[in-house]
Amino acid sequence: MFRFLATASAVWASLYALNVAALPTHHARSVTQVSSAEMSSWAPYTQFARAAYCGSSKVTNWACGEACNAVPGFQVAATGGDGYWPSQHAVVVAHEGTDPTAFESDLTDIDIPMTNLDATLFPGVSSSVLVHEGFANQQAKTAAAILTATKSLLSKNGATTVITVGHSLGGALAELDSLFFTLNLPSNIHVKSVTYGTPRVGNPAYASFFDSKASSCKDVSDFKRINNEQDPIPIVPGRFLGFQHPHGEIHILGEGNAVSCPGDDDASDSQCTISSVPNITQGNIIDHLGPYEGIYIGTIFCT
Repeated sequence: MFRFLATASAVWASLYALNVAALPTHHARSVTQVSSAEMSSWAPYTQFARAAYCGSSKVTNWACGEACNAVPGFQVAATGGDGYWPSQHAVVVAHEGTDPTAFESDLTDIDIPMTNLDATLFPGVSSSVLVHEGFANQQAKTAAAILTATKSLLSKNGATTVITVGHSLGGALAELDSLFFTLNLPSNIHVKSVTYGTPRVGNPAYASFFDSKASSCKDVSDFKRINNEQDPIPIVPGRFLGFQHPHGEIHILGEGNAVSCPGDDDASDSQCTISSVPNITQGNIIDHLGPYEGIYIGTIFCT
């Protein structure tokens, strides 16, 4: 399913100014080298995230150029916002993200204050769980419609998997959606999420709550947040503001070279983002666009 959500070219600038060097304690745990086969397997998800930047008319007809051609057979629903991936027997929910090359701004990223998740959308969530207010509000706007459409597609196609994808702010929304689906879909539905260049979404209690669902029978353990080289977006908003990533970091170090980083935003290994990009002055915003194993994501790459 595709939801084409307006986002900001200015996100990196506004969040950029709010980051400082890392504060929490690091834990000494080893990284795991990611195999070339696994890296290659990300390509369809990367293309879905790329396609989310294309105009709705192009995506509705699944004629958005290279990104759409790379995932042949994808069926966009009549609403233009829903999609079924027959080869994976899965419903796909993709969110458009932040494009540093665009000029229009969605000021969602300015809402740095945290808020509670809506307990009607996220049943069982503790009041100690806080998330970025702008992300929460944006996700809540479409949550009910997305859930209804997703259930319809699952039923219509007999599918048992829901996949959420997104880049930048779209990654933050995809992360929230993965938790939302985990809490609101039947236990036989597998929820998978792959995000790219995702900013921090919530506080340590949020990260713990998210991770707790990764160890339960109904989980979001199939979750990867992929960071590219020196991209600074994954280190904002700053941890000094009370934000923390959940598990799932994959850090691309270069072409054909990536590591899986342990823990929640606290890996001490120099190959993980928290150490290799300790503050925004050492980041490179161009890395936010890619390449993610040869694929760039953003409006200018919708060809």
